Amino acid sequence: MNMALFDRLSTVQADLLVAFVPSEGALSESAAWIDENTQGQISQLRETSVFKAGVGQTLLLPGVSQDFAQAVLLVGIGKDAALSDMQARKVIAAVAAQIKGLPFASVAIASGEVELKGRSPSDALALVAQWVNEGFYNFLGFKKDDAEKATKVTTIQLQGTDEAALAIGTATAKGSAFARQLGNLPGNVCTPSYLASKAQQLGEDYSIEVELLDETKMDELGMHCLLSVGRGSAQPSYLIVMHYRGGNEGEAPHVLLGKGITFDTGGISLKPGPKMDEMKYDMCGAASVFGTMKAICELKPNVNFTAVIAAAENMPSSRATKPGDIVKTMSGQTVEILNTDAEGRLVLCDALTYIERFKPKSVVDIATLTGACVVALGSVNSGMYANNDDLAAELKTASQTSADKIWQMPLDEEYQQQLDSNFADIGNIGGPEAGSVTAACFLSRFTGSYSWAHLDIAGTAWTGGAAKGASGRPVALLTRYLLNK
Repeated sequence: MNMALFDRLSTVQADLLVAFVPSEGALSESAAWIDENTQGQISQLRETSVFKAGVGQTLLLPGVSQDFAQAVLLVGIGKDAALSDMQARKVIAAVAAQIKGLPFASVAIASGEVELKGRSPSDALALVAQWVNEGFYNFLGFKKDDAEKATKVTTIQLQGTDEAALAIGTATAKGSAFARQLGNLPGNVCTPSYLASKAQQLGEDYSIEVELLDETKMDELGMHCLLSVGRGSAQPSYLIVMHYRGGNEGEAPHVLLGKGITFDTGGISLKPGPKMDEMKYDMCGAASVFGTMKAICELKPNVNFTAVIAAAENMPSSRATKPGDIVKTMSGQTVEILNTDAEGRLVLCDALTYIERFKPKSVVDIATLTGACVVALGSVNSGMYANNDDLAAELKTASQTSADKIWQMPLDEEYQQQLDSNFADIGNIGGPEAGSVTAACFLSRFTGSYSWAHLDIAGTAWTGGAAKGASGRPVALLTRYLLNK
């Protein structure tokens, strides 16, 4: 879809004009201009309460008058002068939901008249561009009527002047869509080998270097903890590495590491049946890293960025790892696997050790790691842990700018003792208390040589129930984090 900018709605050419209407007070410039040229229709609709202009309410006027040929979509923004991020996202989602099903090729949206609390016009434009594009995402390829879902919209114009902000929003949405598509794919399609092929495709599309470490190579490196997770599956595990080199030659990279459990049955510690289908989303950390790589490749910033994906499928079989088994990590530490469903930390710990060879400036891992994080933070904030205050502050700044929320959680030394084992250096679970914290504590034992942060996205990576689907988070946060570098 083509994206462009315009200054005033009265000067733009488009099949459909989108104007924002407050529920009370003076009309915006665009709405007032349409009102003046349509014998006061908008004022009349609002005064008679036919269109109350509540937040996110829409009304299509396909033929306003003989003198006004363009169709108009009115969108309510309520009574507040400036919208919160939540209100604005609701408004833009309503716009996208309406226009993607209409038979108009070009749409002009008077987005500059939607003010976001505490945000500059440029930051607001980037968010609106992202949210509009995200509203067009459809999961296609598995239903007979998919062809009917194709939108007629080919061009969207937004109001503003900052081309860089438009580019950021558009690229972020492309990355988000890529992450959502990978997340929504069923586990019989999206296997570790499939993720490896997607990395190779990115390498071809954007001329980035891709390395694939198979099980033989990982065994030679001593990554027996990662390998233990996929041992019960017929699907081979992979460590996937992608290098984007936009910064100075030889400069150390910033690294993102994604948990890529393409399906998680829990292994021998089998999960209950209800909602187990949602465990295809256990690779959403990996998906977000793929999406961020796509966004960064589109924007081409001057930064060195390495993406690492630890990919495996966790299945029960006669070859599967058992509770009580002890495995040796690449770092030399041994782990007593008390619960095979605490597998994400097992693939990540060896990857965190492997990353040491890059002498990274920073490392952020992203993982659908614990149900305990969902209990603690729900689906609003991703949990964030860090061993470096500066890195934590940078992630918080990127979170605020991107409207992709995180909340810092504790990494106090006192929690570490919950991981004590009678038989190995570490147990892979820490008991019923503070489950998200002890999972982060486990990972922290492999990150002593660099600045590291961990994002637990178990509550934010997807939505369950009737609206089931991947969210694309935290691609926006990670993209902003790297752009700020």
